[in-house]
Amino acid sequence: MTDTGPIVSRHGLSQHEIQTSGICYWNLPPATLYEHTIRRGQGSLASGGALVVMTGVYTGRSPKDKFIVRDSGTEDKIWWGDVNVGIGSVGFEKLHAKVLNHFKQRDLYVQDLCAGTDTNYRMNIRVVSESPWHSLFAHNMFLEPAPHERKAFNPQFTILHAPELHADPEKDGTNSECFVVVNFERSIVLVGGTIYAGEIKKSIFSILNYLLPDQGVLPMHCSANVGPNGDTAIFFGLSGTGKTTLSADSSRTLIGDDEHGWSGNGVFNFEGGCYAKVIRLSPEAEPEIYSTTSRFGTILENVVMDPDTGLLDLDDAQHTENTRASYPIDFIPNASPTGIANHPNNIIMLTADAFGVLPPISHLSPEQAMYHFLSGYTARVAGTEKGLKEPAATFSTCFGAPFMPRHPSVYANLLGQKMSANHTNCWLVNTGWSGGPYGTGNRMEIGYTRAIVSAALNGQLANTPMHRHPTFGLMVPQSCPGVPNEILDARKTWTNPVAYDEAATSLVSRFSQNFEQFAPGVDASITAAAIGAQ
Repeated sequence: MTDTGPIVSRHGLSQHEIQTSGICYWNLPPATLYEHTIRRGQGSLASGGALVVMTGVYTGRSPKDKFIVRDSGTEDKIWWGDVNVGIGSVGFEKLHAKVLNHFKQRDLYVQDLCAGTDTNYRMNIRVVSESPWHSLFAHNMFLEPAPHERKAFNPQFTILHAPELHADPEKDGTNSECFVVVNFERSIVLVGGTIYAGEIKKSIFSILNYLLPDQGVLPMHCSANVGPNGDTAIFFGLSGTGKTTLSADSSRTLIGDDEHGWSGNGVFNFEGGCYAKVIRLSPEAEPEIYSTTSRFGTILENVVMDPDTGLLDLDDAQHTENTRASYPIDFIPNASPTGIANHPNNIIMLTADAFGVLPPISHLSPEQAMYHFLSGYTARVAGTEKGLKEPAATFSTCFGAPFMPRHPSVYANLLGQKMSANHTNCWLVNTGWSGGPYGTGNRMEIGYTRAIVSAALNGQLANTPMHRHPTFGLMVPQSCPGVPNEILDARKTWTNPVAYDEAATSLVSRFSQNFEQFAPGVDASITAAAIGAQ
């Protein structure tokens, strides 16, 4: 085994039982990883300098192929079920041996990196991959240690990434050829059978979500920014709700776009990069993110490119709706150099309600915030998934169910405690439909949503008269600068008020059915704050 590269850790791959007759490249910089990717035929250079790659069959995460090793350490701490699926130690060892054997004749790319801008909670991670562009992805998404730290670098968790290795479900006990397996006792993640790079970053997020609550830190699937007066805001929301778009505000400093911790010191970013959806990205509505698609160092996954000119077509979804851009966070002009901010003054919970019944903005009590945090509601629309004919409610616990290993009450209780201790306001913002459901009404104008969020963050809504919504029990502002008053009352935007009432009641029922799974394990005050319970 040959170690080569600018900086070599003293802790080599032998500690991971890895042996190879190929070359091990350590901590290569972006330009070199570009060269290796293009030479290997794994990517193309786009006009402007981005690296365009294809991820094949898997253009998104594969949640049914994720496993956690079930042992004495995890047995009583993991919320086992359809999301957190167990695998035995024997099954892990079989897959581990398979990965090690796969690596034996492969060139390997190693990145020694960190997760967590707050050094009190930072975790050293090592990513070992057979793919140079995935090594670049890790370099983009995580934090670089200082050169002197790398020389004595010892990983606390290691990802063994083998995208070209396919599992045999019959022999390996997996559900498909793809596998993502976390072993907390061995501090190892195995990723195989999928080229989609998001599995790398989400594995580390899941690990932090497991470890940090024991240190009093709330791990959050959210974006965060800070205003000119030092006021911090965090944005929760599932894919398609506008989390990344609304947090990338030129008037505010971006802390991060996806994963954060809330400690006793404040909010800190887990990452050093961004992984933004870019399908139909608009230079007018999202100029900061749009500009990254034409920069050297950005990786574009499954984006359509003209092979002759290198020009991109961000509107073309022929490969997937989930086209992605991975780039260092400092590609955003107003990004924070520290990735750390004060305790949040405001929490924005985003939902894209395709039923068109939730108000554009509502103020939540701490108990209501915990309820909506546990619910994690948004709605899918017809055409986005095979067989979907009408809007469908989606509930993702803590706005990130696939990445939350512990019982949801662990995270909800931490949220409630921190909100109360820091007098944090919480707002539910509907970026979905108004005037009727999807197919009848219209999507909320981004200009109105920006005005609503701005008014919430700068305090303009603090003294605005509010009324309690008769169906949802939420406090709804009666006015907002830059937004017509009639837009704020969702019922008044419908031509048929009776149809609105029926749709609203139906959504309340969906919330209630979803919440039944949590009721036995959460405080009675949260259940009392349930949507429609007032």
